[in-house]
Amino acid sequence: MDFFPIFLNIRDRKCLVVGGGEITARKVELLLKANALVTVISPTLGETLEALSSQSQISYIRDIFHPKYLTNYTLVISATNNHQVNQQVWEEAIKANIPVNVVDNLSLCSFIMPAIIDRSPVVIAISSSGKSPVLVRMLRTRLETLIPSAYGKLAQYLGEFRDLVKQHFTLPEQRRFFWEKLLQSPFVEMVLSGKDQAAQHYFIKSIENDPKDLPQGEVYLVGAGPGNPDLLTLRALQLMQQADVIVYDRLVSKSIMDLTRRDATRIYAGKERNNHTLSQESINELLVRLAKDGKRVLRLKGGDPFIFGRGGEEIETLSEHRIPFQVVPGITAASGVASYAGIPLTHRDYAQSCTFVAGHLKHNSLDLDWDTLARPQQTIVVYMGLLGLPILCEQLIAHGLPATTPAAIVQQATTNNQRVVIGSLDTLPSLAMNAHIVPPTLIIIGEVVKLHQKLMWYK
Repeated sequence: MDFFPIFLNIRDRKCLVVGGGEITARKVELLLKANALVTVISPTLGETLEALSSQSQISYIRDIFHPKYLTNYTLVISATNNHQVNQQVWEEAIKANIPVNVVDNLSLCSFIMPAIIDRSPVVIAISSSGKSPVLVRMLRTRLETLIPSAYGKLAQYLGEFRDLVKQHFTLPEQRRFFWEKLLQSPFVEMVLSGKDQAAQHYFIKSIENDPKDLPQGEVYLVGAGPGNPDLLTLRALQLMQQADVIVYDRLVSKSIMDLTRRDATRIYAGKERNNHTLSQESINELLVRLAKDGKRVLRLKGGDPFIFGRGGEEIETLSEHRIPFQVVPGITAASGVASYAGIPLTHRDYAQSCTFVAGHLKHNSLDLDWDTLARPQQTIVVYMGLLGLPILCEQLIAHGLPATTPAAIVQQATTNNQRVVIGSLDTLPSLAMNAHIVPPTLIIIGEVVKLHQKLMWYK
């Protein structure tokens, strides 16, 4: 982050604004909405600020800025068209350790003004760190349409009951579970539609009837897809925000982890060749233990948990221990990689079937059904096959596939770091080595690879 997002309490605090035009007036109006005590310094005032001054809503100093005026202020905004004045305001504010914003000059800002969606007491601030105000305004417009104005009333309503909930539930976890249940109940619609008495009655009944028991632990086995967070399912995102503990794999990208609940405990269970943080048996036992402790556990896996993800083994253990679980499929690597590489896995002119195989080396060999794989009109997708790529290509040629059969290896597919190397069975191993390809990768073999040049769309 270029700027740390923070909400500052400036109620009844002195704030200084330098400038007298309409841009200044807009900043002053925002500060007044936050109940600040605003002083404006300028030789002249525009119509809006003149009216605010005459109504005693602001204090006005008719002068040019001078350092002597910079005393006991919580923050400073400069919005003049005089660069020297703006520079001086910046320098003096920094000396005095006062947050300062010079409008439209990012280099002279220790804080910036975001676009605001005001549903007080709910306030949403959006910023591009000063890079694209137009984009931010577009995002604000979209969000304005998605968030009803009555959400402010809902937040106010919940705030009035907060102390009562604290008195009733002694543990923070109990309170959180109660609020989560309430906000997914008819209570919300009652408040939003103005049925205040019905909402109050529902709330009282809810708190009286709540058993105070923490819910039973549960495990969510969720597929995180091939890497791009935009390809997550809606259900996956919902559970990512709900879980208390996240047990995640190496193939889950940072951008996806950033979407999980920020206060959740995170446990890395990644597996690399010859370097397993936890054995599969240990992971199975960990999920059981956490769920028995009453935790809602998110088991987050790259791709789809049931396609080379060992998800079946994990939920088999959970079932044996009578642990409730849910499974949320994800876009498997084969589908995501092929789509973003412009290589359809099936095509009526090239391939009528597709086979997925794992390319793990065992004792420097691959234990695969080569006769079944080396068939025409078929696409072969190889997971985890980078290290065994030379052996894979040699064996497919030895079992009857032409050495010129098109083949591709794709690295970090669906992300900004995607790389696609195209060759054939006899050339792909050397091409991949020369391109310094590293995991995670996927290998696609078959005539459909010919379509890459024509169909590639993601660059």
